[in-house]
Amino acid sequence: MNTVALLIGLGPLFGWGLFPTIASKIGGKPNNQILGTTIGTLFLAILFALIRGLKIPTGSAFILSMLSGIGWDFGQILAFKSYQLIGSSRTMPITTALQLIVTSLWGVFALGNWPSINEKIVGIAALIVIIIGAIMTSWQEKRDQTSSANLSKATVLLVIGVFGYWFYSAGPQAANVDGVHAFLPQAIGMVLGAVIYNLFSIKKENVFKEKVSYMQIFAGFFFGFAALTYLVSAQPNMNGLATGFVLSQTSVIVATITGIFFLNQRKTGKELAVTVIGLILILISATVTAFL
Repeated sequence: MNTVALLIGLGPLFGWGLFPTIASKIGGKPNNQILGTTIGTLFLAILFALIRGLKIPTGSAFILSMLSGIGWDFGQILAFKSYQLIGSSRTMPITTALQLIVTSLWGVFALGNWPSINEKIVGIAALIVIIIGAIMTSWQEKRDQTSSANLSKATVLLVIGVFGYWFYSAGPQAANVDGVHAFLPQAIGMVLGAVIYNLFSIKKENVFKEKVSYMQIFAGFFFGFAALTYLVSAQPNMNGLATGFVLSQTSVIVATITGIFFLNQRKTGKELAVTVIGLILILISATVTAFL
């Protein structure tokens, strides 16, 4: 692995790692956050397409890619709601684990991954460890009735939302569009989905007129940067899909740690130790599933 490929592969470490903390720090409601984030991502997608001279997919390829962007909206809106319930430092490991599980199972049942019995055994064992790791990151030494209820609500939201994230990846695959060419149609779908979502609540609150919505564009730059560097990293002439995927998952460490220390989502010494062990288990298991 050359130095350039490694640096690009670590783009998501900072982009996706800092994105939830920055979005939470800027503030606003999920409606504000999803609108600003998608606009920022679209700016980067347009710039990248112009620099690379990319041809936009047409027909069903464009539609599926665009719809996959709307799928991301669905997952991310529920993630934003979870940030409000339990904080980004607890949300990110859970949603990362869920995405790893759903993506792996999709690969097995739809794409023919893990064809041998041994691979299936190792893969399923790794998924179980991922679940254990996620549970560890959300563990609280002293949990009252309110925090328990919030964790339950957030977990339900994230389980539902993971199917939106799944389609974000599966849509372009179904259309046989590589990630680089799908990036702009996905970003268009993301903005379209965010606008439609906010139009339904415009009578109660008009986020299109609120300053914080456009401040969230800054957070969108971080998400877009992470998505873009991951797509480039996953190319065969760079790190490849497996290595690129594993490198991208390191973002959960930054997201969790920055959430704890910059958003005051405090943990006790024991909680922090258990969280670190849980993160290590998730990353090791992600590596195992990526290289099967």
